[in-house]
Amino acid sequence: MRFFTQLHRFYCGVDLHTKAMHVCIQDQDGNVLVDRNIATDARTFLDLIAPYRDGLVVSVECTFSWYWLADLCQAHQIPFVLGHALYMRLIHGAKGKNDRIDADKITRLLRGGNFPLAYAYPKGMRETRDLLRRRMYLVRQRASLLVHVKIVNSQYNLPSLPRTLLGEGKRDDLAERFADASVRQNIAVDLRLIDYLSGLIHQMEEYLIRTVKVEDPETYLRLQSIPGVGRILGLVLLYEIHDWRRFDDVGQFLSYARLVRCAHESAGKRVGSGNPKIGNAHLKWAIAEAACLFLACSERGRKWKQRHIQKHGRGKAMSVLAAKLGRTVYHMLRKREVFEEDRFWNENRRADKPATRARTTVAASASTGSSSLLPAKGGRRARN
Repeated sequence: MRFFTQLHRFYCGVDLHTKAMHVCIQDQDGNVLVDRNIATDARTFLDLIAPYRDGLVVSVECTFSWYWLADLCQAHQIPFVLGHALYMRLIHGAKGKNDRIDADKITRLLRGGNFPLAYAYPKGMRETRDLLRRRMYLVRQRASLLVHVKIVNSQYNLPSLPRTLLGEGKRDDLAERFADASVRQNIAVDLRLIDYLSGLIHQMEEYLIRTVKVEDPETYLRLQSIPGVGRILGLVLLYEIHDWRRFDDVGQFLSYARLVRCAHESAGKRVGSGNPKIGNAHLKWAIAEAACLFLACSERGRKWKQRHIQKHGRGKAMSVLAAKLGRTVYHMLRKREVFEEDRFWNENRRADKPATRARTTVAASASTGSSSLLPAKGGRRARN
């Protein structure tokens, strides 16, 4: 966990809501200079902090409404820091709680060097990342509908359905296999929703492919060098990671991606594990999806999976593979190398020859592309 430790003349803590915000400003000695509840308005906020602009830092808890305040501070060159909501909830929990108390405690945490930092994703890329996350939400909703269709089919012990129900001719006369009219209507509703969501997802993907400007084409190509990772999944990984340099080591990256379990220890004994919700759920999903697609493209991967299923079970085997792939992604970006399957399965053996050729190939490929979305390589499910 990282904390804000920089020194400033004035510290501003904001308890931010949709219609109101409580602002607390303290000096270096902890004297309260401002303690007011105001409307959530940019001009009102700027007028309130105007006497303390010289040497002021603004902090806010990472809730859903922080975007505009971060952009406002950036536009007026005011230092801004974002607090990790889960860590802050554990630190300043108390019997009494209201907006004034929260703003005061946020300010005191900031002044005392105990303010837990979250990553303030930069404006300009944040909008595309949110669109990719919305697509992910729609994909999950469609998947839940597909699962429901298969559940209903199993309830009546009917012949197994195709492995995938997406695509032309996959769902022809599917509802007619059920004898009861209400069940047929139930399945028909699911199928109509699936078709509608598929259309929306396709439109979003076409929009992303047509309009997204890749600021780091070399990294984007490196991510697509993983078998099974295409243009869309590559974009998800690129935008969720953003900058690998914000992680001090691979352990921090795996923790951020929720790919490791953090232990709690006391007196040399393990007493539990850490909060599994701390981290980026979207990056965890993207790496897990990449692991599944990688298995579909790798014969060695499928053999590895069978061996580990026998030892640990299916769920544990996939978790181990996702963590292994996440570790590889971090080192690919750090070393500026493309994915090499031989090294992936023999990670304990260092390759004798340098990876200069791989780096040169990626750089040459990126230099020939424009700032728009680069074309995907061929292969299985290249759009994922």
